[in-house]
Amino acid sequence: MFGLGVLTVSTSGAQGSREDSSGQAIRDMLTADGFEVVRSAIVPDDQALIAERLTEWADAPGVDLIVTTGGTGMGRRDVTPEACLSILDKEVPGLAETMRAKTLQFTPMAMLSRSVAGIRGSTLIITLPGSTKGVRECLEVVQPVLHHAIELLQRETVSEHPV
Repeated sequence: MFGLGVLTVSTSGAQGSREDSSGQAIRDMLTADGFEVVRSAIVPDDQALIAERLTEWADAPGVDLIVTTGGTGMGRRDVTPEACLSILDKEVPGLAETMRAKTLQFTPMAMLSRSVAGIRGSTLIITLPGSTKGVRECLEVVQPVLHHAIELLQRETVSEHPV
């Protein structure tokens, strides 16, 4: 079982005036896929605070995957991608590119997504949109490769690659 951190980025959510349905969607989908939530929080749209929380979680033992929701759009306060990129060791652009490409089939608004994905240490981090619908659609795209990606991060070599 892999450890999961769910970070919701929402100023109104952090103030308690918005329900965290997108964070709950992440929990629901990934716990059903064998992940165990080991960290969960709601933070305001503050780049330094987001980067600090991502760093703290990624550097902690037992956190294999961090999925964020919110702050990936084009709004003035949307700074999650910048926060994430500032703490990554490596980007994994294929995850974000594929999420945008596949979700473009559902909405032209996918072109406006600035979601990113990458690695810090042995933790995979993926940033998702703030809408529950967007979270579900994006996770459906990347979910088939998550276990293998984390296994790659945890081993020196992987003997078999899935087809």
